[in-house]
Amino acid sequence: MNCLLVRNFTRSAVQVFPKPIPILARRMSSVPYKQEPHKLTMVPGPIEFSDEVLYAMATPSQAHTSPEFVKTFQTVLKGLRKLFKSTEPKAQPYVISGSGTLGWDVVSANLINPGDRVLVLSTGFFSDLFADCLRVYGAEVDVITAEVGDVVPLNKVEEALKAHKYTAITITHVDTSTSVVSDIQAVSELVQNVSPDTLVVVDGVCSVGVEDIEFDKWGLDFVLTASQKAIGVPAGLAIMFASERAVSKALSREKDSTFFASMKRWTPIMKAYENGTGAYFATPAVQTVTALKVSLDEILDQGLDARFKKHAQVSNQFKEKMASLGLNILPVNDNVAAHGLTAVYFPEGLNGGDFLTKLSSKGFVIAGGIHKALVGKYFRVGHMGHSVYEGHIDKLITAIEEILESK
Repeated sequence: MNCLLVRNFTRSAVQVFPKPIPILARRMSSVPYKQEPHKLTMVPGPIEFSDEVLYAMATPSQAHTSPEFVKTFQTVLKGLRKLFKSTEPKAQPYVISGSGTLGWDVVSANLINPGDRVLVLSTGFFSDLFADCLRVYGAEVDVITAEVGDVVPLNKVEEALKAHKYTAITITHVDTSTSVVSDIQAVSELVQNVSPDTLVVVDGVCSVGVEDIEFDKWGLDFVLTASQKAIGVPAGLAIMFASERAVSKALSREKDSTFFASMKRWTPIMKAYENGTGAYFATPAVQTVTALKVSLDEILDQGLDARFKKHAQVSNQFKEKMASLGLNILPVNDNVAAHGLTAVYFPEGLNGGDFLTKLSSKGFVIAGGIHKALVGKYFRVGHMGHSVYEGHIDKLITAIEEILESK
């Protein structure tokens, strides 16, 4: 069976707590593949994947310029416009083989010149790594660091924008190390009022597909993400969306500072595929792009606003359950707590390593904390995509309850 012909399914809203209900309303054409029982990966990415997405990874070999793959890639690029809620024809989606980290290089190599000043809003480990990447390409980087578990105050952002001329500002929408979500709409509006020439760059690796992003409406210039988190596809794709002025800046760059990550080279390739014509610069990951097509169909069939609402519901209920068990979350309040993952402090008297090992023995893999100030003091649970609709969160909660009762 040609996986390109696999039809997609829609998901109805389901109640996750206390009794999960299986996904409903699958289309009549079922996929002849079902995952074997396995440990559930409940880290903040990679996440669990649907059978349909994994089956698409088994697509037989196709030439990257074949009519079948051109159609697949065309559908993906058009779907990304919907995912980012953009109707601006001169904005440009990109899908390139690589991890989300490649997006940092694309920004640094195409939108920033050596000596340019960039303002980085840091809410954790990954915000700081973005700053490190920018420095590699010669940027002068100013970092405003939030209190642990909080976001950068807007008044501090405004002070910095008034004090210096910045080529770009970077905001990590959800820093995976802290599970803190920043208000990118508010930051973008501030930038437009105070420093309208400054490019608004968003690291959406752990937010795209679970947190709302209104690319056009909010005046964003560049959002980067990856396939393996809320988008729900195995790792291997860097996914980006650029505004007209960001594309124009990249294409008018006088001197190249990269080869593979060049927007000059990739822009005509993406335009060709979206227009239904095969093109070549570097070979795309055919099977992973095919899986992305299936996942985007799943997401868009459901409806973005319904998806965001569902994730918020599950997130809130998970956090409330942790509180009822006497566990505190890392974000300072619910307003800055992300919906795709939760960072939770280990309870007093419980060894973090032992806790993770016991959960693993019960069939769940979760992540330890990686913030440099809190290593070993907290754990992180991903609740996004497929798991939200399959009752995985309920099962994990039961396992956590059993461990805490037995300590």
